[in-house]
Amino acid sequence: MSDSRIRCALVFNLADGATLLTKLDYASKSEGGDLYGSKEKDFAVAVAAVVRKDPPGSGAEAGTLGGFKVVQSDMHQLVYGADKDGVCCAVIAGVKYPSRIAIKMLNELYGQFTEKYGSKIANSAANSFTRKSKSMLTAICKKYDDLKNVDKASALIGKVDGVKNQMQTNITQMLQNTDKADSIAQQSEQLNEQANVFKKKSTVLKKQMRCKNLKTTIILVSIVVGILLIILVPLITKMMKARAAQGN
Repeated sequence: MSDSRIRCALVFNLADGATLLTKLDYASKSEGGDLYGSKEKDFAVAVAAVVRKDPPGSGAEAGTLGGFKVVQSDMHQLVYGADKDGVCCAVIAGVKYPSRIAIKMLNELYGQFTEKYGSKIANSAANSFTRKSKSMLTAICKKYDDLKNVDKASALIGKVDGVKNQMQTNITQMLQNTDKADSIAQQSEQLNEQANVFKKKSTVLKKQMRCKNLKTTIILVSIVVGILLIILVPLITKMMKARAAQGN
């Protein structure tokens, strides 16, 4: 319960010995702890014991709550107040729930409850209004369970957190994009290096091929010349001898 959530709401009649008029376990479970008793003990009985032991003051004017008290443990807190007629409203919430908002909730609960059942509260039996006022208490608990609905500061903090989370997301994406850009740049450099190496190798290979082609050309020319010499030299020699014989 070390959170900012509503757990339960209760209304007592202190003029009749802290008689429980209505209750709602909004969290649908009883929490343990020194302040509200063990899990086997009804939370309403535990809260009634706290209220009897340390009763609240009363509203300064008729029809208003006052004398609010906040009793905290390590896990949860009890906030309660009463009017001059002894109608006491209480709420259990996590320790992170703002007590000023809890008091605001109790004032709204008090206004709605006394407007509808005020004339019937005196001498009412225990739990007389638990079933009748269930929807009323549920609606109020649901409304105040989300602080952004009832507290501008919490709503602003929520917006700031939202902007902060979005900024963190944007920064993360920027870092990821930077990493990708660095990776692309590195790959580009590697490709450039490979292209330079390929260019150098192709230049060397081109020179080698030129030399090889030149050698091949020389060899072929030499062979052709040799063949021509082999063919022509005997013919020339024969012709020269024939001319010499005719001259004689």
